[in-house]
Amino acid sequence: MAADEEKPLAPGLYLVATPIGNLGDITLRALDVLRRVDRIACEDTRQTQKLLNHFQIATPAISCHEHNERQRTPQLIEALKAGERIALVSDAGTPGVSDPGAWLAAEAIAAGVPVIPIPGANAALSALIASGLPAADFRFLGFLPEKAGARRTRLEALAQNASAATLIFYEAPHRILGTLADLEAVWGPDLRVVLARELTKMHEEFVRGTVASVRRELGARDRIRGEFTLLVHPSAPAGAQPAIAVPATLGDQLAQIQGEWGGDEKEALKRLARILGRSKSELYRELQRERAR
Repeated sequence: MAADEEKPLAPGLYLVATPIGNLGDITLRALDVLRRVDRIACEDTRQTQKLLNHFQIATPAISCHEHNERQRTPQLIEALKAGERIALVSDAGTPGVSDPGAWLAAEAIAAGVPVIPIPGANAALSALIASGLPAADFRFLGFLPEKAGARRTRLEALAQNASAATLIFYEAPHRILGTLADLEAVWGPDLRVVLARELTKMHEEFVRGTVASVRRELGARDRIRGEFTLLVHPSAPAGAQPAIAVPATLGDQLAQIQGEWGGDEKEALKRLARILGRSKSELYRELQRERAR
């Protein structure tokens, strides 16, 4: 590092990975680059400023997030072509991986600007290596669609193209139960899954098991907090096409929930609404229409 510090930092775009929770995961090289670039393009300048303040880095920062990346890119490309050294960071983890940065990197390459990766923390890979699932063949798929119907369609498409690769998703706490329910409906209750929650942070947790057992464990909690990395191992034999479960009626789903967790129909309806990300009153009206047929 001392020898590197004697050399001027070469012009170019530096894609700098930052900690996903534990500040100790920043690399020495990342700190050196952040100190020596001309400016830092950030997903959120307020979030990045906390990191910079912690390590006493005074490099100026500008915003470059999902809503302005394409508008900001021409300005940054011109600065890079003029010989500037610019670091790009996301709020946490590796830029461009379910975070802004891929567009700017592609445009920089097209403009003949050097693009230099500064590796570091990544939630998907950190979860994979500690999951216990096969890691030689995997697919990172980012976030599933937010709406339940589109999410189910996406999972069914993945199931139809069966493979033994471990699938890796990111998921929000308010959608995780719905996603687990869809996984169980598509692949069946014995699907192997791992949930990695709050990676590298104080409350880091891994929940491993079948999708049915993991969904029961998570559903029994009073509150679900933290960001999730979800890993799925379909373990389908070569050439096999997994059966897509026929969606059950609302009444069947309520009966299943009562069988798994107990309680009356009112409690089951409340729990189902939470799993599906829908309102309890909407489900109640649908249930009445279903029973009137």
